[in-house]
Amino acid sequence: MSITPKPGAVVFAKDLARVARYYEEMAALTPTHVAKDHIVLESRDLQLVVHGIPKRIADTIEISDPPERREATPIKLFFPVPSLAQARARAPALGGKLGPKAKEWVARGFRACDGVDPEGNVVQFRESAA
Repeated sequence: MSITPKPGAVVFAKDLARVARYYEEMAALTPTHVAKDHIVLESRDLQLVVHGIPKRIADTIEISDPPERREATPIKLFFPVPSLAQARARAPALGGKLGPKAKEWVARGFRACDGVDPEGNVVQFRESAA
């Protein structure tokens, strides 16, 4: 049997379970594999692997509460959501944050807003602008 791989990404995390739960809830992804050092989350079209940072490295990383925005990275993930307002309300309970409504912008049929996950990784959420 041949399986066609899905497009996807890997997010490295100090707190594996917390970051995986954030993406599971915020991006409506389903955990399909859970191991000691990684959790695979999927939708019909995407696979996201949340991979734990090795302890010797994780011990040197400080995560503030709320997390500081990590902008010095060349990658930003984005995910569709039914409602930016609902995502904005839900994010803090999961350890993240979505920018205020005033920071939303519209392009190519969607409305978007940047936020951060529980470890400060910048992530964008998009709703239909229709």
